[in-house]
Amino acid sequence: LPPRAAPASAPARQPLSGSRSPRRGHHGSAARRLSAGGLSPDRRRRLGGLLGFYKGILPPILAETPKRAVKFFTFEQYRKLLGYASLPPGLAFAVAGLGSGLTEAIVVNPFEVVKVTLQANRNSFTEQPSSFVQAQQIIKTDGLGLHGLNKGLTATLGRHGVFNMVYFGFYFNVKNILPVNKDPNLEFLRKFGIGLVSGTIASIINIPFDVAKSRIQGPQPVPGEIKYRTCLKTMATVYKEEGFLALYKGLIPKIMRLGPGGAVMLLVYEYVYAWLQDTVDPK
Repeated sequence: LPPRAAPASAPARQPLSGSRSPRRGHHGSAARRLSAGGLSPDRRRRLGGLLGFYKGILPPILAETPKRAVKFFTFEQYRKLLGYASLPPGLAFAVAGLGSGLTEAIVVNPFEVVKVTLQANRNSFTEQPSSFVQAQQIIKTDGLGLHGLNKGLTATLGRHGVFNMVYFGFYFNVKNILPVNKDPNLEFLRKFGIGLVSGTIASIINIPFDVAKSRIQGPQPVPGEIKYRTCLKTMATVYKEEGFLALYKGLIPKIMRLGPGGAVMLLVYEYVYAWLQDTVDPK
């Protein structure tokens, strides 16, 4: 099941996540320092060895199981509810995906705040505070609200809402259009290919929200002065100061994670869901 497989997949994806988040959080002179060795992969390796790539690993591990469970469970529930709304099936998949993404964002955002804060910490892996201590520090300093443990919630809502809307909407619509293959192996490849494209397209469309989230949740350019506050204003500022391509920083690592990863999740979800239906409620 995707929720059960999630904790095992988090460590495999973490080096890619750790290499993209710091790049998104740098800008102007900070970006130049990064290219000169600030928190590049090589600099990250020198600071903490191999463990440097796993900064902030605990929050994703803790978040993965509820995150994936919420994603797929709420998608099914929203899809059933939308069945009473007389929406076209294709639109219902996308709207159900949007709903599941918004719900998922509320669950995962506090973990993301802790993860980004830990990844921005320049101390070595062994010297940085634990995830629990970091969370306590954030709550003590800034509280539980939109300036504390739920900082960047609007950007996270956009990131997950848009991703799931495209991810589920594209996959199920295209899967229903393309003819089913009688050969089980070719049918598996058909679904995997559609899932791969779904995850890739969703990543390309939602990454500006991801960049905004990293800027809002990460360290600000001037200590003590908050430059990045709201999602849309942050995207506008990044576009104005750094150009359009700055909104797509970290795209390649993101596609490397969520293209094949998204395909695998959908396949596991579909095959296990079908198996459970046949086992629990055989016709």
